[in-house]
Amino acid sequence: MQMLSTPSLMTRETATPVRLVGLPPLGYTQLETYYDAKHEMAWYYMEGQPRPCFTPTLLAELDHWYDEVAERATPEADERVRYLVAASKVPGVFNLGGDLDLFQSLIRQGDRQGLRTYARACIRPLYRNMVSLERDLTTISLVQGDALGGGFEGALSSNVVIAERSARMGLPEVLFNLFPGMGAYSFLSRRVGPALAERIILSGRIYTAEELHALGVVDLVAEDGDGEMAVYRYIEQERRAQNAYRAIRAVRQVVSPVTREELARVAEIWVDAALRLEDRDLRKMERLVARQNHKTVSAA
Repeated sequence: MQMLSTPSLMTRETATPVRLVGLPPLGYTQLETYYDAKHEMAWYYMEGQPRPCFTPTLLAELDHWYDEVAERATPEADERVRYLVAASKVPGVFNLGGDLDLFQSLIRQGDRQGLRTYARACIRPLYRNMVSLERDLTTISLVQGDALGGGFEGALSSNVVIAERSARMGLPEVLFNLFPGMGAYSFLSRRVGPALAERIILSGRIYTAEELHALGVVDLVAEDGDGEMAVYRYIEQERRAQNAYRAIRAVRQVVSPVTREELARVAEIWVDAALRLEDRDLRKMERLVARQNHKTVSAA
């Protein structure tokens, strides 16, 4: 993570680690967390292993982390959280999405319950992030690098999406005859409408940050290396009209709500579709796993 150029702002190197319930500070294995007391911000940096994707371990740690943040996102908390920021510890990668290696293994075994369990583990933190943990806080995704498939869904689940100019985002699932079933349709259709959401999903295209900003998917584009500063500039802007910003988000959830039940029903459709994949589709999925592995080695 780059050092922030403004001395008055907290950086990951100087921030206070948030103490985790039942775990020592920094006790996660695929997640790093920091608390910026001055700006009331909780940062978390993902590092899925062995690939920077949503592994079962990372999903469990995210859920635990959200419990910790929810306890602090109240006026009575000693160290209150008003902003929750998702980022990545892996250079050039925000998140490569679902655990494709696990997918193809479960599909080959015909393991419906295994796929369902994984899907529900995915939508739980995404839903909680989208509804701001049901607290008075703003969730932000800082995309530096690639956000693909479920990684893009994860970014879209935030109230605000900030991306550096070189970031690339997209939903390549159609390339192996599947669709992104952990919230992409729900999140995109609320931002750009169902027709454009379907075009983005079915194209399988990888978009630039600027293209997605023009479409209304990304809220703010920052220059490369300036992403963290852009997050701080955004919250300073929001704080000048905080009441209006938060009221608009509440209105959005009333007018175009995304419910946990909706995400669960879509995930069931995804499970059915995954089990219909043929061997040629699974071979394509395996090739994408190999590319994920290569990207991980290159980043390291």
